[in-house]
Amino acid sequence: MKLDADYFRALETPRLARLAPNLVAAAFPLMKLMPARFILDRAEASGELKPGAHIVETTSGTFGMAVALLAAARSYPLTLVTASSLIDRKYQARLERLDATVVAIDDPLGDGNQTGRLKFLNNTLKENPESFWTRQYDSAGNWLAYANLVDILVRNVGQIDFLVGCVGTGGSLCGTGTFLRQIFPDLKIFAVDTHRSMLFGQPVGKRMLRGLGNSVLPGNVRHELVDEIHWVGAYPAYQSAHALFRDEGVFMGPTSGAAALVAKWVASKHDGATVAVIMPDEGHRHADTIYNEAWLADLPGWPCKHPTEPETLSRIRPAKESDWTHFPWARRRLDDVLLSQ
Repeated sequence: MKLDADYFRALETPRLARLAPNLVAAAFPLMKLMPARFILDRAEASGELKPGAHIVETTSGTFGMAVALLAAARSYPLTLVTASSLIDRKYQARLERLDATVVAIDDPLGDGNQTGRLKFLNNTLKENPESFWTRQYDSAGNWLAYANLVDILVRNVGQIDFLVGCVGTGGSLCGTGTFLRQIFPDLKIFAVDTHRSMLFGQPVGKRMLRGLGNSVLPGNVRHELVDEIHWVGAYPAYQSAHALFRDEGVFMGPTSGAAALVAKWVASKHDGATVAVIMPDEGHRHADTIYNEAWLADLPGWPCKHPTEPETLSRIRPAKESDWTHFPWARRRLDDVLLSQ
């Protein structure tokens, strides 16, 4: 019996917050429950996920918590593979309270060591061939799940002209954008990434802002959907999250702060258009970091001037953690953009 079927539903249902007259935010308690549930439901229905089978996944964020909640409710053993630079003690303890096994791989370069994590995961699958990998990076179930979000947005907002969202696995922005554009063909999609993430052509390096970006390219990232790409550094994302809480009473994490920063700018440039922004993460996990003045005071260069608009790039390049840049992507394939550089 799937006792979680309704019990967790509120956690994956966003609050629709009006951030400006023409800007609405889908602010989630735990957005990744939407794709996690969809993937598990499909796998159970097809027989790919057998009763009591071992579930495995590599995760640096809230998809791990979503799978852990569902695995605990459905009595599946679970192993989550992450990087030592990505997991904090309190968050790991919450996952382990749900009986998840958390494996933190060394991360000497500070880039998330996705290669090492995937190697460990593949070795685990070889040793336990009956295990089920949720494959959040490549499973079509990830992006297909966001048909639910589109239904919520269209029913409550009506026409949407611009969609803004962060990209990590590609599921939320590309899934929501795919379905919305079928309804509104003129929809513009603005993707939000961070410096030294490879998703939109930057060289991989140490990333301070987590919850978006990647050091590998997931199959669910569909570059040809994207009209414009914005790279937001950690500091503007933190400042934006603070402003959301102070001015709007919306307590979100830095990933949501980055998305809101870009969305507010888009809304200000297009008064007559309706803008929707996806904000996936609440702020509770970050209470000891970005909402902690002592922690912030130890950051080099903090506080810094808050950028009010992005720098337009003619060529793709990384920038500082205090910077916000953007580039006209124009719905092109990644290889085509890189060849033009």
